[in-house]
Amino acid sequence: QVQLVESGGGLVQAGGSLRLSCAASRSAFSIAIMGWYRQAPGKQRELVATITSGGSTNYADSVKGRFTISRDNAKNTVYLQMNSLKPEDTAVYYCNALGNLLDSWGQGTQVTVSS
Repeated sequence: QVQLVESGGGLVQAGGSLRLSCAASRSAFSIAIMGWYRQAPGKQRELVATITSGGSTNYADSVKGRFTISRDNAKNTVYLQMNSLKPEDTAVYYCNALGNLLDSWGQGTQVTVSS
C-alpha cells in the first residue's frame, strides 16, 4: 500500500480558487491511476477527476472546464486545481491511488465554498 496525505483545502468564496495536493509515500511511477473524489454531507462519495501514469485525464461532468488534475511523478504528488468554485463543490476531498493490488485512500481535506 501507499500512504497518501492531502493538503490545500479550506474556506473560499464562490468564484474563488483552491489547489489541492496529494503526496504519496513512494514513487508514483508504478501507480496506474491517481484520482480525486469528494463526499458531501449525506451524499455518496463521487469521482471528481483521475489521471493515469501516462497523463490521460478524466473528469466528472460537473467539474469539466473548472478543475484540472495533474501529477508530478518526480515529487510523487498529484494536484487538483479548482477554479470558479461553487457552493455545491463543498465536500471532503479524498485522494486515491489505484494500481496492481493497490487501492489506497488519503484522510481527506475539507473544501467549503461560501455563497
